[in-house]
Amino acid sequence: MAKLLNENEVEAYRERGYHFPIDVLSGGEVAEFRRRLEEYEAASGGPIKAEMRHRSHVLFTWIDEMIRHPKILDAVEDLLGPDILCWNTSFFIKEARDPGFVSWHQDATYWGLSSSDVATAWIAMSPANKVSGCMKFIAGTHRQQVRHEDTFDPNNLLTRGQEVAVEVDEASAVHVELKPGQASLHHVLLFHGSEPNRSDDRRIGLAVRYIPTRLKQAVGARDWATLVRGKDRFRHFLPAHVPARDLEPEALAFHREVSEEQVRVLYRGTGKTAYRA
Repeated sequence: MAKLLNENEVEAYRERGYHFPIDVLSGGEVAEFRRRLEEYEAASGGPIKAEMRHRSHVLFTWIDEMIRHPKILDAVEDLLGPDILCWNTSFFIKEARDPGFVSWHQDATYWGLSSSDVATAWIAMSPANKVSGCMKFIAGTHRQQVRHEDTFDPNNLLTRGQEVAVEVDEASAVHVELKPGQASLHHVLLFHGSEPNRSDDRRIGLAVRYIPTRLKQAVGARDWATLVRGKDRFRHFLPAHVPARDLEPEALAFHREVSEEQVRVLYRGTGKTAYRA
């Protein structure tokens, strides 16, 4: 029996490769999460950067809380089944009036996972609309992997500035407009991208990557994940650190180790050894 999505919504996700919006966080919850992020940024001297944007759930208790939110997991369970790992989290933040953008791409291209049975929950922590540079989807493009080219464009928010090496019909793009606290779900192979933020507020989104427990890391020597629902009968991933408090020493040491391993997978073949700033 479905937890959150109805039968038609699940079928539409299978057909189109996405579903939105889902109301997941209350106004109070999303305001508190944004406050905690910006409190960290104020203390660290600026916007969250480089490797700190990735796998942040092992560093901050409030992000660990977010990846376990029952409404998010209910929707993900309807797509992936009852046994769920959080494999990764990534902040996608565009400052006000900033040229940062995301090229058309498929998430799975450089992750090294054994299957494309992966769903991303993209949680809006500020308004995501056409003015602020919300995501755009191309329906039905999730059925096969296509070739990508690396650009390393400094304004591209992706690790390698990667973009699909095929023509994209911009006229068919669906704009994923979300209010703070809403989320979208998209398949790991769906074409998606976004334009720069032309608004006077930051556009803050947290992408949470969920996988069924049967998946493996097929490229890297080892990988980690957090069990967020059900049971892990396969144990293909090492258990990720679960923070007891924000930025505790054990979390920072673990995060360094994981980041080094992930960089080797994401940047394989490029000679790069660290996340872009």
